[in-house]
Amino acid sequence: MSGTERAEGRLTVVHLVRHGEVHNPAGVLYGRAPGYHLSELGRRMAERVAEHLAGRDIGYVVASPLERARETAEPIAKAHGLDVASDPRLIEAANAFEGKTFGVGDGALKNPSNWKYLRNPFRPSWGEPYVDQVVRMMGAIGSAREAAAGREAVCVSHQLPIWIVRSWAERRRLWHDPRKRQCTLASVTSFTFDGTELVSVGYGEPALDLVPAHLRAGAKPQGNQKAFGA
Repeated sequence: MSGTERAEGRLTVVHLVRHGEVHNPAGVLYGRAPGYHLSELGRRMAERVAEHLAGRDIGYVVASPLERARETAEPIAKAHGLDVASDPRLIEAANAFEGKTFGVGDGALKNPSNWKYLRNPFRPSWGEPYVDQVVRMMGAIGSAREAAAGREAVCVSHQLPIWIVRSWAERRRLWHDPRKRQCTLASVTSFTFDGTELVSVGYGEPALDLVPAHLRAGAKPQGNQKAFGA
């Protein structure tokens, strides 16, 4: 039986999960650099998300190749007897400040040679274009939707790509104030499809009580959902 036949008359949900807290004592922008793993708190966050999704009909789990994403995906996959697939399209956005601390007085912005990266906040000039992030994330979401046709899929990714693809789906401008992103640690952004048509976007924060207060930018109560075509 094909995925299309399985999905006939049924919705497919693709959950975009942001990874949990990362062990990063130096406080650098780790970006795509390897070797950054979940902290103990981050592992608790991952377990909380797994508990939150335990009763769902999850048929496919996939993660960014970075360690923190795979470690967040593992307890989710284990709860459903699945392996964690890998999709490079779910990776963190490229950033010229990777490996550096970011600040005016004591970070990368103290060095005038870095100022050139700030010339265009709309593209943005310091990293991967927002449009490119939408294209690759929608490709990954489409593959997950097909793999879990008529059921649910989990894609573990990173804050900026998740927020950008959600902004595109909800028809908002892509350039934004990073402090206002609604994509806290271990949050779940859910895309619901009827066939290939996106019909709603939901958002929840099952691990919000574990997230340090200063990292809760844009946090909202669980269950926030926006429907399309109403």
